[in-house]
Amino acid sequence: MKIALIAHDRKKDSLVEFAIAYKEILSEHELFATGTTGQRIQDEVGLEITRFRSGPLGGDQQIGSMIANNDMDMVIFFRDPLTAQPHEPDVTALVRLCDVYHIPLATNMGTAEILLKGLQEGFVDWRLIQERRK
Repeated sequence: MKIALIAHDRKKDSLVEFAIAYKEILSEHELFATGTTGQRIQDEVGLEITRFRSGPLGGDQQIGSMIANNDMDMVIFFRDPLTAQPHEPDVTALVRLCDVYHIPLATNMGTAEILLKGLQEGFVDWRLIQERRK
């Protein structure tokens, strides 16, 4: 699976801690991240990550492009709901794309844990289910 890891500035520490806790599961998948978040996870956790630009410089849109091209399977985005973000329209667009293309999206640690536990237990490929319904 291709998994995007994104975090607002005040949530980067939490995402690094999450990646440490779930390193075994994450290491089995292809990981992508926005700039600083990806660098921190590489440096502090040791996971291999394809890094994009930082969110405000287009990283969210680069991940959104992968979603729109059916090339991303899951997004873990630790958002900071208490701080205004200058690139909020980009964040909203990314969340919208996840909804449009039925991409599992976790915006907090609780949901992210459930998604990764699902992967660990034998996650059903939701795209196959979508295809059967057509």
